[in-house]
Amino acid sequence: MGRYDALLALFPLLPPIVLLFQLMEHPSDTLQRWYTHFWLSQDASGGKNAVEETPTVATQLLAYILIAIVGYLLTTLMVPSIQVYTLRKGICGKDLGKRGTLQGEQPLPEALGIVPGAVFLVCLLFCLVGFAATYPSRMLDVNAALLSICFMLFLGFTDDVLDWPWRYKLVLPSVASLPLLCSYKGSTSVVVPLQLRSLLWKDGHMTAFGDFLGSFVIVDAQATGALINLGYFYLLYMGLLAVFCTNAINIFAGINGLEAGQSYVIACAVLLHNLMEIQRDGPADNHLFSVMLMLCFIGVTLGLLRHNWYPATVFVGDTFCYFAGMTFAVVGILGHFSKTLLLLFIPQVINFLWSTPQLFKLVPCPRHRLPRYDPTKQLMYPSTFPCESHQYTWLKALQGIPSNAQELPNMTVINLCLQVCGPLSEVQLCRLLLLLQCLCCGFGFLCRYCLAKYIFDE
Repeated sequence: MGRYDALLALFPLLPPIVLLFQLMEHPSDTLQRWYTHFWLSQDASGGKNAVEETPTVATQLLAYILIAIVGYLLTTLMVPSIQVYTLRKGICGKDLGKRGTLQGEQPLPEALGIVPGAVFLVCLLFCLVGFAATYPSRMLDVNAALLSICFMLFLGFTDDVLDWPWRYKLVLPSVASLPLLCSYKGSTSVVVPLQLRSLLWKDGHMTAFGDFLGSFVIVDAQATGALINLGYFYLLYMGLLAVFCTNAINIFAGINGLEAGQSYVIACAVLLHNLMEIQRDGPADNHLFSVMLMLCFIGVTLGLLRHNWYPATVFVGDTFCYFAGMTFAVVGILGHFSKTLLLLFIPQVINFLWSTPQLFKLVPCPRHRLPRYDPTKQLMYPSTFPCESHQYTWLKALQGIPSNAQELPNMTVINLCLQVCGPLSEVQLCRLLLLLQCLCCGFGFLCRYCLAKYIFDE
């Protein structure tokens, strides 16, 4: 990663850093309190606790930051060491985005997402030493989070080694999310938009549609149709959210730096959201829990991104995609902001919806839908699949392609960007997609904090 790309990588992290320093008004005093609490808790005379007070929010945040920095350094140092073992065992692949070049013929180590995943778990265990002492009532949530993340890390690594069929990739994340759903204690109600409340409540009583909807869920009559308690349907939604998060990053991938890059941008946005909530409403255990996970995740992801950025020396594999997706699902569900989390996944949602015809085999879906690389021009073009001139006229009309065309672009956001912006180099394409991710996260914040009050009266 060059100096220019390193500066760009720090850009999404700037807002959380500014907010972190605002929450820690005097970092030197905070460091002293942290040192006193964790290392001088035993006095020299009788071994009794000399420091009894609960660590402040600033103390906890500083501890999490230091552990995240250690996670970054460990990941950076361990990836080159572990890649030797994956190459030795044949867990490697060729970079299809450089086909026809010397770089494209060299095998690159695969499944290196196991390194940040393992380092993340170790960092999290150290963070939990302080978190468990401060919030013992949240240990059930913590154990559920660890179990779900460990399960998906294991599934991702076995998928890189054994190449699981897609049906397993859809079922197993549902199983991994069960500990999260069992430990969920938050609200299962949703706020009805102002413009739709008249469908449920009108002239002081429930409408016919409200009564019909009440046969399946609980429509709060005391709130005049403003609240709907979805009950088990909300738990089903969160289970599907876990499945979506683990697979959305996996299908929005294929070029150097994109998987780790988009995860890093989303993690910075999630961290910023939780810090804003802490600054606005005061410290809450669910937001501090999310901050703890996201700081550790950002640290290990940055370490991996150094090696996965163009030109990549390692592949992150499904191991990292599943681990990252489940981590986001964990913080969204146990942090009680699962709906806000979806606003930060707008490119992934668009990519899934645009890919639906190919994912459900309505049109041919090649095994690899990566952009086509032209080694002579060193540019990437949209990849295509063959078709007859009379086939898929609806899709040709949708994409503005002549009806007699015998090739159609593969339906991914990556190829769509190349259709709109023209041929780009791989690093330019990755920067464009990550810029799109940043803009969509910004739009998600706009919806969450500005537009919601006009739609939901919040």
